Amino acid sequence: MKKLIALTAAVLLMSNFIKAGGPEDSLKLFQEQLRIMDSIEGSLHYKTGKIILGNGIATINVPEGFKFLESAEAKYVVGEIWGNPITEAPLGALFPASSGATDPGGYAFIIKFEDIGYVKDKDADKINYDDLLKSMKEESARENAERMRVGGFTMNLLNWAATPYYDKEKKILHWAKEFSVSGQEDHTLNYDIRILGRKGVLNLQAVSGMEELDSVKAHINDVLSMVAFTEGNRYSDFDSKTDKVAAWTIGGLVAGKILAKVGFWAVIAKFLKFIIAGIVIAGGAIWRFISGRKKKQEEFVYQPQQAPDNNDQATPPAAQ
Repeated sequence: MKKLIALTAAVLLMSNFIKAGGPEDSLKLFQEQLRIMDSIEGSLHYKTGKIILGNGIATINVPEGFKFLESAEAKYVVGEIWGNPITEAPLGALFPASSGATDPGGYAFIIKFEDIGYVKDKDADKINYDDLLKSMKEESARENAERMRVGGFTMNLLNWAATPYYDKEKKILHWAKEFSVSGQEDHTLNYDIRILGRKGVLNLQAVSGMEELDSVKAHINDVLSMVAFTEGNRYSDFDSKTDKVAAWTIGGLVAGKILAKVGFWAVIAKFLKFIIAGIVIAGGAIWRFISGRKKKQEEFVYQPQQAPDNNDQATPPAAQ
């Protein structure tokens, strides 16, 4: 596919530059990576406004200041660009307007629906989250074994970045976890939101580096105001005579064991694999720059290039 050809070409270019050595070759490598990033971003179709999610079970109303990728392109980003093993397409991905899929900084909310039935919330006040964290660390170790089996990177759960909180009135659960990722100095943040509905749960997971935690927290209420179940699918629409009750309660949602049942991993990394493959090797100075760390403007001056024609762009797959 075109996207794989583009990424393969990038790796070959990196290898040639690295073998040659020297500052000029490193700068060429840096500029080539930015060109590829521009090409990929230019191929994506970000949207705003009111968008129907899935088969109409929910909607998202994306205002100015944010942008949205629909299902097929969201799967492409999470799997092909970030390198996560993924089989099922999410409902979409929500980004701040100032960020993008190939931006090592910033964050994105990956949106899914878990068709597990009506989740009873009577256990919400009885959960010991310290004990739950211990069991989740054990589950993380087992998941890492599977990641390694399929050739992926490993992610180790370290701690709560935000302790789980459940709003009984709004039927919304949210929490955050801190992970270390194999081969990476910086830690990864997964900030999770669960919105309870009649037939299951909307899952919004913010993926970023830990340095974005304050920014994600600052926009949580904005995000929650965008997403809603449609009429007939809300938590209050539950009919005990006809509707399925979920096998999991609030504690099970936090533990994340449900996701494996529907083809998702419990944790996702924003791990730009086509950049990691070469720039880390090429030199720490370049990687620090592209990661958004402070550098003097005169050290590198990047002039955005005109996007290549459609034959050269990394084109996302068609919806399946």
